[in-house]
Amino acid sequence: MAASNEEGDPCLDSKIEEKVDDCPIEQVRLTVSTADDPSEPCMTFRTWVLGVISCVLLSFVNQFFGYRTNQLSISSVCVQIVALPIGRWMARTLPATVVRLPFTRWGFSLNPGPFTMKEHVLITILASSGTGTVYAVNILTIVKAFYHRGLNVMAALLLVQTTQLLGYGWAGLYRKYLVDSPYMWWPANLIQVSLFRALNEDERRPKGGVSRFQFFLIVSACSFAYYIIPNYLFPTIGSLSFICWIWKDSIVAHQFGSGLNGLGLGAIAFDWAAVTAFLGSPMAAPPFVLFNVLAGYLALIYVLVPAAYWLNIYDARRFTFLTSRLFDASGKHYDLDRIIDSSTFSLDIQKYNNYSEIYLSIFFAVSYGLGFAALTSTISHVFLFEGKNIFRLWRQATAKVNEKFLDVHGRIMKTNYDAVPQWWFYLVLLLVTGLSIFACEGFGGALQLPYWGIFLAMLMAVFFTLPVGVISATTNTMPALNIITEMVIGYILPGKPLANVVFKTYGYISMLQALTFLSDFKLGYYMKIPPKSMFLAQLVGTLIANGAYFGTAWWLLTGVPNICNVDLLPPDSPWTCPGDDVFFSASIIWGVVGPARMFGPRGHYRALNIFFLVGLLAPVPVYLLHRLYPDKKWIPLISFPVIFGACGMMPPAHAVNYNSWFIVGFLVNYWVFKRYKHWWGRYAYVLSAGMDAGTSFMAVLAFFALGNYNIYAVNWWGGVVDDHCPLARCPTVAGGYIPDGCPQIH
Repeated sequence: MAASNEEGDPCLDSKIEEKVDDCPIEQVRLTVSTADDPSEPCMTFRTWVLGVISCVLLSFVNQFFGYRTNQLSISSVCVQIVALPIGRWMARTLPATVVRLPFTRWGFSLNPGPFTMKEHVLITILASSGTGTVYAVNILTIVKAFYHRGLNVMAALLLVQTTQLLGYGWAGLYRKYLVDSPYMWWPANLIQVSLFRALNEDERRPKGGVSRFQFFLIVSACSFAYYIIPNYLFPTIGSLSFICWIWKDSIVAHQFGSGLNGLGLGAIAFDWAAVTAFLGSPMAAPPFVLFNVLAGYLALIYVLVPAAYWLNIYDARRFTFLTSRLFDASGKHYDLDRIIDSSTFSLDIQKYNNYSEIYLSIFFAVSYGLGFAALTSTISHVFLFEGKNIFRLWRQATAKVNEKFLDVHGRIMKTNYDAVPQWWFYLVLLLVTGLSIFACEGFGGALQLPYWGIFLAMLMAVFFTLPVGVISATTNTMPALNIITEMVIGYILPGKPLANVVFKTYGYISMLQALTFLSDFKLGYYMKIPPKSMFLAQLVGTLIANGAYFGTAWWLLTGVPNICNVDLLPPDSPWTCPGDDVFFSASIIWGVVGPARMFGPRGHYRALNIFFLVGLLAPVPVYLLHRLYPDKKWIPLISFPVIFGACGMMPPAHAVNYNSWFIVGFLVNYWVFKRYKHWWGRYAYVLSAGMDAGTSFMAVLAFFALGNYNIYAVNWWGGVVDDHCPLARCPTVAGGYIPDGCPQIH
């Protein structure tokens, strides 16, 4: 978050603004070097080999583990650390042979000299395209694994590529404001800059200690060896729920104690994959974020949900306590085949009226309400705490850009390197728009979204990219737009599930990709990477990552029997697709049934709309307290957007994931940081990267050695991914459906 005016915002300090020789942002001046060598090679043979291989590997691993119960997301930090010694080794061993490309005058040297920091940055940029997820893959998954329908492979591939590339087109429209302006400084990039400098500067091993790279190798080896225990020998330690073991026959005890299907009271995991599965590395969360997330988690898990459940709001006690699955009025899982017209793949209103409206678990319902509150509280919080500042920043930034104002980094980039021609961006936008329309209108209209839906999604994304980009570039916060997009198309095209998720992806992800592109461009700006090299690395990396994500997903969806179908999978199978289950439920709520029938004036869950107002008003008391007591520095650290959005990953995340994440986060980022700050600054991020690397390598090895033959664990009590709390799924009132294994309610 940007500093407030009362704390001396560096962007508004007139003395700093006079220092046009340097950046007006103090944090940038302290972190980013002003040195540059334009002759330093960057787009080399080593860059492409290491970058492409890393991109493919990260894409494969992240998509592979995205379908598993304990998801594992590997960040580009692993590549950032590992690429350095490999690149230096290639610089020592490869010959300086010049290779000429056939039928052209172009050529390249296999070894242009010492491995450079600029090569290191571009390798990481290429690899980072393979991190996170490709949102459109969720569409392929729900169509094939949940709706059990076919999808043309070319339509699927075009959908994946175009949704990820569309935002690159209009990123060029805003780069002069969100990249060239010295006031748009993208705070998160400074962490990357610090790590690049730390790894590439000469490092002496501390006396009696180890270097960062040696520490990484030690942690990776230990993590690799340990992960055979939770991954194969003892999977149950991925969620230990002690309360269930003490009160084995109590539904209430199981609901409170289950770390997978309940409130997780006392539940804990000894599995790094469970810690980072949905929330990422806890080492990356500052202490004030940990406290805000904890406050939101405690309020939701131990106040709102239990109160709503035991008061039987929305008939909550008739259904499973915590799940993203949908139910009918009797308490059975909702049977979509009874309401969908198989010929048109849309809602049959007559069948729907004759069957049942949709019911949610109480946790899923409350989580939607908090999602509404998180959206409006973000707008309110930013307006109150950052509004005046952002307006002045925006006014200054646009004025300075129009006056060709550049800080020292901008002048270096302008003097030493050619800018990316604007027509490159327009060409990408034109090509991808045409392919997007072809993907939706072609192939028999299988995606259900007409051509005008593409333009409406683009219009929403273009409109929100600039204001959200200004917020993100100055405050490091970003309001989510997925609820807005699915709500808009849900009212326009109700009853069409694919149209809803496709529109949401084009509208939301294209904006997100545009901001990702601009953020990475600013990182290259700080690291003095030629803009054309950055553009090519980002574009090629995205194309390769999209293909790798698509290929991995298609292979698993067609090769793993009953993938994502929990009812038909073996009890020890990890292929439960928790994230896709939520995406599927959302497609039913917003697409098949539509928001009007769920949250409209006659909808069963219409009262949840009050959360929009709650979120809008919640930051106001904090702001007033901050104005009354400006000396209390902790007051502005109370962030209702973070509090309301704390449990935004639940479901598919579970209570045990949050419990374990909090424990590691407070241990490393609070206790270790306060007592051993030097050690934390040197090794904390390396520790996280080493744990990620070792865990992922063992998981991939175990799959090909064992899981490929349907061997997932040792056959014993602890050999299943379960917390042994079977009664957590049971209802607590009579008169409804009683699932197998649950006691009769009298």
